[in-house]
Amino acid sequence: MNIEGHVDGDVVHVGHDARQRFHDSRGYGYPLEGNDVALAPVEAAHLLARDDLAAVDGMDFRAFLRASDDPTLPVRYLVYADLRERGFYSAPSHPDWTEFARDGDDLVVYPRGSGPGDGELAYRVRVTGERTEVPARALGDCVLAVVDEESEITYLDTSRPDVAGDVDAGLPGGADADLLADRVTVWGASGESLYETGFYGTPLSGRDTGRDAVVLSLVEAAYLAAEDALDVDPAAAVARGRDVEGERFDRRLAAYRDLRAAGVAPKTGFKFGADFRTYADFQNPENVGHSERLVRVLPSGHAFAPRDLALDVRLANGVKKTMTYAVVDANGDGAASVDWLAIQRLTP
Repeated sequence: MNIEGHVDGDVVHVGHDARQRFHDSRGYGYPLEGNDVALAPVEAAHLLARDDLAAVDGMDFRAFLRASDDPTLPVRYLVYADLRERGFYSAPSHPDWTEFARDGDDLVVYPRGSGPGDGELAYRVRVTGERTEVPARALGDCVLAVVDEESEITYLDTSRPDVAGDVDAGLPGGADADLLADRVTVWGASGESLYETGFYGTPLSGRDTGRDAVVLSLVEAAYLAAEDALDVDPAAAVARGRDVEGERFDRRLAAYRDLRAAGVAPKTGFKFGADFRTYADFQNPENVGHSERLVRVLPSGHAFAPRDLALDVRLANGVKKTMTYAVVDANGDGAASVDWLAIQRLTP
């Protein structure tokens, strides 16, 4: 039997034996009275494309897409169809369709072999095109499906990681140090101790000098000065950092403090185009191991261009690290909150 549907508000109403044919057996739509179902536009488009639904108000698949006033329907259809082809049941993230509905998500995806009513969830999916910016605050605990200009789909798993380590170095008190142009030099055994036990700074020795000293970045120095580990005025270190980097310095310092408080040793990520690379299990300079994360520090209102996300994640994956973002809400007086966001490629 050729089944047709009709548009009813923001859903497509289908009668006949639609409940058994579409909902009960394949997880489309939600049941209405009798054997009728309501389909979301993306579900109706998929059934039209498969010729499982003959028409909607006389429209075939092509006409249905053309008639839609929702500019996001084409990209959401592509993702929905791709997930179905991969063997997943999925549904719009709407209370009528699923118990897992949540604002901001486009689709919920059930584990293979499961469907609506089974009480299991595989992914929450948010869909975007490659030219549409995505607020950093909208990510975490979801999969971002990016549809590029050739309609290929890249899936990015976004999470709120527990950034933690076991680096717990004791700090000296008032180590002899000089604030230079854009770095700080720590002299004597205290500098060596900072490097050996906490991975702070870079030794000056071995650079054609016989000097026993360690050179710190300004963000390291500002952190250590605030901990009374250096005889450098903390306010002067911060002021110098702001002179050099502007307001970005406050965000980087907030992220650095958060990492150190979590037992993680941050080092510069310049070679990778990031703010930091991190070590969670540093023991000593002779046994450094592999850094786990690349960290980029962002302001709280940041929105990602999907192309930049793809570049960051590809780079981090290529050097066997997890791309991680510190989203910092800083008010300029030293107080700040940091939210952590990790993003990796995903193959559903």
